[in-house]
Amino acid sequence: MTAGGAPSPQVEVVPLGRVNSTAAQVVAANLQALLELDAMVVGPWPEPAQALVPARGQYDAGIILQDLATPQGGALRLGILGKDLCVPFLTYVLGESQLGGRAAVMSLHRLSEGEGGGRAPRHLMLERAAKVGLHEIAHVMGLEHCRTAGCLMRFSAGLATLDRLNMGFCPACRRDLIHLKIQLIVKAPAR
Repeated sequence: MTAGGAPSPQVEVVPLGRVNSTAAQVVAANLQALLELDAMVVGPWPEPAQALVPARGQYDAGIILQDLATPQGGALRLGILGKDLCVPFLTYVLGESQLGGRAAVMSLHRLSEGEGGGRAPRHLMLERAAKVGLHEIAHVMGLEHCRTAGCLMRFSAGLATLDRLNMGFCPACRRDLIHLKIQLIVKAPAR
């Protein structure tokens, strides 16, 4: 509940199989801090074996989204997977979401990559995880991609682009998020 007694939106951060628990907590904390959503890490779900694309060694994000989005109503869900994600038309994705829907999924798999094939520092991996989680949940809330340089809603084709994004939203996206959050509060079932 919010201070005024109205129900607050909630996001369930769902580990899918074995996932870095610190990364899941950091993502939830940033959803609370930057989007002011009631977010919590829930118990892990099994790794989504039904979404594995054996020929690619990756997991189909669309199949995972369908599982996360049911049943309808209640909390929004952000699945976090330690394995690589794909969609049929892209080599990989860091995250995928249902625009204005109920669910998003993100992968930690590539977020530890550093320059020259090494490992990125832990703080950078956690920052990247927070950025992807915020971006995907903002899509679920109904926010589309932004063209403003540095805005967290700018399309990110890879880690170099992701690293250049701010840990926040441009003024226009912040304004839109306020309206979208109000819509979430109005639609939220009573708890």
